[in-house]
Amino acid sequence: MEFFRRFSADADETRVRQLITLARLPQLCASIDALLEDQGDWGRIYCVWGEFRVRREPIRNGVRLTLPGCPNALAWTVTAEQQSVTIHRTINRADHDADFVASIEQFVEDWQRGLSQAFQGQTGSL
Repeated sequence: MEFFRRFSADADETRVRQLITLARLPQLCASIDALLEDQGDWGRIYCVWGEFRVRREPIRNGVRLTLPGCPNALAWTVTAEQQSVTIHRTINRADHDADFVASIEQFVEDWQRGLSQAFQGQTGSL
């Protein structure tokens, strides 16, 4: 399954990469409660679905984050292009139960809200 959000923002690849660090994940997404371990581009988080390892990888136009141990192979990217930011979220199933899908939709919405505020300068400076 795939989930998308796109919104207008004064952002580019550099700003996305500077902003989205493991240390900032709980600030940027209300569905991520805590960063439990930070080793730069990998660590552990506690989120709406429990505790997971997390990886951060720079990609073209932004960042990819993955939860390698997640049974749904959950991954998401945040990219900037032409004065907009796209959040793209995937899991490895074509369908899932309604409650889980709703939690993913909320996760993406939380990311959009947090990033919108951050790019407007309300969540700390770069």
